[in-house]
Amino acid sequence: VQLQASGGGLVQAGDSLRLSCIASGGTFSMLVMAWFRQAPGKEREFVAAILRSGSGAYIGDSVKGRVTISRDNAKNTVFLHMNSLKPEDMALYYCAATSRTGSVYYSSSYDFWGQGTLVTVSS
Repeated sequence: VQLQASGGGLVQAGDSLRLSCIASGGTFSMLVMAWFRQAPGKEREFVAAILRSGSGAYIGDSVKGRVTISRDNAKNTVFLHMNSLKPEDMALYYCAATSRTGSVYYSSSYDFWGQGTLVTVSS
């Protein structure tokens, strides 16, 4: 499975942004999809995950209330909608996928990773 993330950029604090991740080479509807982020000097952090059918979604504590995750199985795409962006949201955002069953919160649960898309938030 190959993952291609896009949608990052330079925004101001308080702005919104939508990230996209297109998957290819696998059966998208069988994949649990997630977003992680990593800021310079920090560990990779769970942002959000969505189950295969889209029936369940999980949001990380640091972004809860400002972020939603959705997927379009017909387009092999997962989206991360971010609102009220803060400078501390600035990071490289990675799309991840797995066909296994496990905790959605841990990066070790995911077998496939995209290259990351950079989100920069100016105050």
